[in-house]
Amino acid sequence: MTEAPSKIGILAALSRALDLVEGQPEGHAIRTAHIALCLAAALDLSGEEREDLAYAAILKDSGCSSNSVRINKIFGGDEHLLKRAVKVVDWSSPLESVKFAWRFTEPGRTLGAKLRRIAGSLGPPKKVMNEVTEARCTRGAEIARRLGFRSRVAETILYLDEHWDGQGAPYGRKGEEVPLLSRILSFAQTFEVFLYEFNLEEALAMAHGRSGAWFEPELVKVASSEASKHGFDLDWTDATFLGDFGPGQVLEADIDAICEAFAMIVDAKSSFTSEHSTRVTQYSLQLAEAFGYSLAQKTQLRRGALLHDIGKLGVPSGILEKNGKLDDAEFDRVRLHPRFGHEILGRIPGFDAIAEIASSHHERLDGRGYWRGLGSADLTLDVRIVSVCDVFDALSAKRPYRDALPLSEVFAILEKERVSSLDPDCVQALRELHLGESQLKAA
Repeated sequence: MTEAPSKIGILAALSRALDLVEGQPEGHAIRTAHIALCLAAALDLSGEEREDLAYAAILKDSGCSSNSVRINKIFGGDEHLLKRAVKVVDWSSPLESVKFAWRFTEPGRTLGAKLRRIAGSLGPPKKVMNEVTEARCTRGAEIARRLGFRSRVAETILYLDEHWDGQGAPYGRKGEEVPLLSRILSFAQTFEVFLYEFNLEEALAMAHGRSGAWFEPELVKVASSEASKHGFDLDWTDATFLGDFGPGQVLEADIDAICEAFAMIVDAKSSFTSEHSTRVTQYSLQLAEAFGYSLAQKTQLRRGALLHDIGKLGVPSGILEKNGKLDDAEFDRVRLHPRFGHEILGRIPGFDAIAEIASSHHERLDGRGYWRGLGSADLTLDVRIVSVCDVFDALSAKRPYRDALPLSEVFAILEKERVSSLDPDCVQALRELHLGESQLKAA
């Protein structure tokens, strides 16, 4: 018998995708939740407060994809590396922020390239940090609201990067103006980074060094006491402590809302994929209707189509936004995204079909797709539908390297592909749905 998923269990599994987009080792959000909840217990917070803190910790990076393009345009390079590195820098210090900006602007490029990038797009580091942080926090709070959580969850995420001394971002809130759960979570996420990157001694040294500046002094004392009792070690796979929060079994409406929210997160990763997942889902459901799918089959297909590109959160925005042909190394990064999708979704009970779509939508009938090189015998109708609709939207939407193609040209390309790689019935059904009768005759 298949284990039924819980709402927090689904979100905890999907937080792996948020770790990817933030450049963090897998399990960062789960470990952060563990540390935050240890502090909440020591502070004797109520059960409702702890539940809100747990959800905020798991969703804290849900707005991170919305600032990826901005960060790439400012600094160049791989924004994942920059996002990971900034976590161990005291960016509220003018000197440290300038040194960081110099190091990570056009990394590995010439001095001239660095200077041109700085002159063209890099403003004062504090202003830049405020901009990217505001984009992250406001979008993350919006995601939490869309998922129907209590307002305190959204509030906690909104003020996540404010500091005790008022030098945080983006609103400059100070002391107790920053909500308590935000203060706890801000500490927990930074402490987790130092604990994982270095060790407990380094994490505690960082905490004491930033006491009264980044962090509330009393909170640092509590964390030091908790660390001396049991430390904060936690393997990223051990998320069982989250089972105490929320209802045991998730509602179908909640699963749909989660899929929709993460489709938004994925599509925000690139300025050229806005609503891509929504459109692929719309086209897929049109084919499902043509093929006589039942309601249950449509529900499964819809969720798979919404999440088919979730692994793209692990692909740098500079590659997704590149105005030109990808080189071999860049394409190798792109080819990893279906694998990431399988690793993320395959851990959720009942998501087997969704994981199959995410891991197979770039496979082809002739076995020349990626990442596993599957052939026609291995590809379900769900996968075939989403594969065709994905290609259709890629051709009919604007991309960094070209404008949207007219439908006649789109279907001319699909017709060539259906000979060997794309499902002929799916191509034909889509063609009949999107080309008028006169165009069909002409074609």
